[in-house]
Amino acid sequence: MPIEMGLWRIDGEKPQRIVTSALPTEAMLEDFLEKDPSLLGAPLLVIGRQVRTPYNKYIDLLALDADGAVHVLELKRDKTPREVVAQILDYGSWAGTLTRDDLIDIAHKHLGAPFEAAFADTFDTPPPDELNAELQLTIVATKLDDSSERIVTYLRTFGVPINAVFFAHLEDNDRRYLARSWLAEPGEGTSRPGTIKKGKRADWNGRDWFVSFGEYEGGRQWVDGRRFGFVSAGGGGWYSRSLRSVPTGARVNVYIPKAGYVAVGETLGPAHRFDEANVRVNGDWTPLRDLPLSGRYRHGSSPETDSDEDAEYAIPVEWIASSPREEAFWEKGMFANQNSAGKLRQEFTLNKLSEHFALGDEE
Repeated sequence: MPIEMGLWRIDGEKPQRIVTSALPTEAMLEDFLEKDPSLLGAPLLVIGRQVRTPYNKYIDLLALDADGAVHVLELKRDKTPREVVAQILDYGSWAGTLTRDDLIDIAHKHLGAPFEAAFADTFDTPPPDELNAELQLTIVATKLDDSSERIVTYLRTFGVPINAVFFAHLEDNDRRYLARSWLAEPGEGTSRPGTIKKGKRADWNGRDWFVSFGEYEGGRQWVDGRRFGFVSAGGGGWYSRSLRSVPTGARVNVYIPKAGYVAVGETLGPAHRFDEANVRVNGDWTPLRDLPLSGRYRHGSSPETDSDEDAEYAIPVEWIASSPREEAFWEKGMFANQNSAGKLRQEFTLNKLSEHFALGDEE
């Protein structure tokens, strides 16, 4: 059955139905969605409008969600059910091939601003390393007929990520409203294998790593790491495990949570328990535990020795450039996450750090 939406105003004891009317044009609905795609129920970043495909067709709206999935939004306008479904499937066959670089290029042209900053503005987080692992096709309509419903529902049974959303325009004296209803609950029953296709994950240069130096009161202090040349993490396997995967000779880009990036350096050895780790000070290897440290790097109750799982781990580093916490560098859209360490793939962040720390062609 086609979707029908009703809305009633309660005046006294008798409900008064609000009249449904047509929008002046469906282009107006396209305008609304570009300005506020959350009308669809979840935050989206529109990265393109009337996006030209290689087949001289134009996608009404192209968007990304917080997970980096691509959303193709196509207005039904005056197209027949067969036309609109065939068209959005055609668009999806092309959009599904777009690489990360393709999407960022489309976004830059549409947004007129750095993609990374726009993404962070919308979702309050930097973009993920992987874009376009998932695809969602959405038909946007002011009317939905039986045939459209049957076709979309049938395709969904085969796992095609397609849905239809219906907007009703209602008027109540001098007030106007939009009401929304989905053909199927978004995200249900159309998942596809999350395979990573070539070019959809940011390339890694094989060298740069992100390291979070998590300061906390009475514990880990960046003034120690900067002075004596080390990064560290611990207090549980979840915190130390990723740090222990950083290899010797890696370039680490050090970030202090809620502050910014404070250093770039090269690791001189693998991670060791803090009470067994050595760092190079003035050319000599020295046990970390013997140095005049400002912070505390134990997690258990004294005098008990921390278990290997709970211990703090440290990696010796030779700083290429560093700064105190008060001069931490940060720009909206730069990469950061909750892990202690990980491969740094985001070109935007690497370029910003290279400029800020004057790395030039540092090898």
